[in-house]
Amino acid sequence: MKGPTPRRLWKYVTRRLGLRSYFRSPGDGRRQPQIPAPALLWSVLIGQVLRASSFLAVERLVRSSARRALAVSTSFSDDTLDYFTERLDATPTRAALARTLRQAKRNKAFETSGGIGLAVDGTTVGRCASFGCSLCRPYRNADQEIVGYRHHMVLTTVVGTGLSLPFDVEPYGPGDSEYAAGQRLLRRAIEQLGVRFAAYVVVDGEFATAPFLHTAGDLGLPVVARLKANLPELLAAAEKRFRFQPPKLTFRHGPDRVELWDADDFDPWENLRWKTVRVLFYRQQKSDGQVIEAFWLTDSPLARVSSRVLYHRAKSRWEIENQGFNDAKNRHGLGHICHHHRNSLLITWLLTSLALTIERLYRLRYLRRGGHPLRTAAEFVHLLWLSLSRRAAADTS
Repeated sequence: MKGPTPRRLWKYVTRRLGLRSYFRSPGDGRRQPQIPAPALLWSVLIGQVLRASSFLAVERLVRSSARRALAVSTSFSDDTLDYFTERLDATPTRAALARTLRQAKRNKAFETSGGIGLAVDGTTVGRCASFGCSLCRPYRNADQEIVGYRHHMVLTTVVGTGLSLPFDVEPYGPGDSEYAAGQRLLRRAIEQLGVRFAAYVVVDGEFATAPFLHTAGDLGLPVVARLKANLPELLAAAEKRFRFQPPKLTFRHGPDRVELWDADDFDPWENLRWKTVRVLFYRQQKSDGQVIEAFWLTDSPLARVSSRVLYHRAKSRWEIENQGFNDAKNRHGLGHICHHHRNSLLITWLLTSLALTIERLYRLRYLRRGGHPLRTAAEFVHLLWLSLSRRAAADTS
């Protein structure tokens, strides 16, 4: 089998995923561009796939002898990427991400035993010593002195399908909040993907408030939210009931033993317009003896979503932590500030999401057709780097 190369990945992106029109018109706002936007855009994306995420690392790649193998038409400097990302409209990139996910669903790329889920959560990225843009939020020491600045954004990711795909980001600065940004992000996600794309949205306990739950309901999405101490009365009622009852269901999840308690007749708290609240409690005993317990709330009735399916939907929230934030920060430089400018930061975060989505669809779905082995992310990027050392034929297309 022919191994993966950047050129084959380029063909997959433009032909199979149908993103050729996006590269032709990515929203370039430069007045008199000297370097074609597709070359700059693809360079950032292939750099992310190769885990060369800084603009300086991209410059080194395109100025090296590997440029032709990267399918990049011309070389440029990191300053060019600064100028380009400052003026690139985010709307076409968001549309390209939505198109990619819709195409993946049409191609049956998702394993949907529990339905396609959208996870929403916030994180801190891009720490700096001094104020540099309108997204900078100060952080203070124990004496309330400002000791630096950092940036925050909310991410939404496709989860629960065996394929975690980052989709969209929403930054928030001073005077804004993760909670408000999460609602904006969820509304835009459903507007771009359609009301029938996902079966549920899963969030941490900070989003378990009436306005957010109502927003999801208005968008037609059932919610699965962690139940924590911020809802003390509901949590106390669930603990009192479940602690003295036998589990409703016990099963094996891999090597782990799982016990479930589930009831859908809890009273809603003040301002929540649900008739009743369903609460799921699970106790997961791992093979090493560790016990994990958690409470979750939802508006999905028992008649439609079984306890076991609800358990898997709740557990899918950790995908945005592990395959979302952890991978993006540790392997793709999400926490690095390539260029300290509000729009440049947003574009970089969006392109990181697009690069991860492209890489996972190509590696986990396209390359594994037939009897081909499933490659890990480390093996895949290693093969791409090895392919750069081979002489590439001239592109006559």
